[in-house]
Amino acid sequence: MSELKGKVAVVTGGNGVLGGAIAMGFAQKGARVGILGRSEDTVNERVEEIKKQGGEAIALVADVLDKEKLLAAKQAIENKFGSPDILVNAAGGNIKGATITPDQTIFDLDLGDFDKVNQLNFKGTVLPTLIFGKTMAENKKGSIINISSMAAQRALTRVMGYSAAKAAVDNFTKWLAVEMNQKYGDGIRINAIAPGFFIGEQNRDLLLNKDGSLTARGETIVNQTPMKRFGKPEELQGAANWLASDDSSFVTGIVVPVDGGFGAFSGV
Repeated sequence: MSELKGKVAVVTGGNGVLGGAIAMGFAQKGARVGILGRSEDTVNERVEEIKKQGGEAIALVADVLDKEKLLAAKQAIENKFGSPDILVNAAGGNIKGATITPDQTIFDLDLGDFDKVNQLNFKGTVLPTLIFGKTMAENKKGSIINISSMAAQRALTRVMGYSAAKAAVDNFTKWLAVEMNQKYGDGIRINAIAPGFFIGEQNRDLLLNKDGSLTARGETIVNQTPMKRFGKPEELQGAANWLASDDSSFVTGIVVPVDGGFGAFSGV
């Protein structure tokens, strides 16, 4: 795989578990990385982790739904490293009221939380793309990687709002790939990664008991995953590094599952 030396990357949600692993993978390949997130403390922690491994990184404290802060973050990374070549839209998450618990039905959906989860996951992908992608369009080169979910491709119980938002991300990925190539040439690529099940702070209690054993839902997921385990955050790095590099120069408009076979298995 080609090294990413000389590339500048921005990773929204780079202070999170999955976004952080992708950012670290970029840095290990030589890219200079902007870690973008709302929490100054966790953003700075991630930057220091990368620097301790010999990489280059800068903290970009911003909300992906705040246009002015995103513009300030764009200016900050351009001042430090130059124009971004890579954007990873990893910011996202779920909201309680947009889920349907086992003792609820769809008619209990909280529309306010449904709107919030769509804003965070879908608009939180579109807005950074408009800010950082504009420079890529002007330079006629760049790679944008959206983080989708297997929940966008398979009907998973409970996570109704999150699934709908990630399905919108999939559609946006394909739409924008066509738009960019038709209007700005073949140097800009838009793809997505659809993680299967990884343990993060938001889903830990849903999948694991306090003693580390699997919950009933965790057991169902592992049984549906041919590899019979959850993913490790660093296992996203290979796909992300490939989509960010020139090795995937003729790849655009796709969604890459990293799911241990979850999407391929019918359960039979």
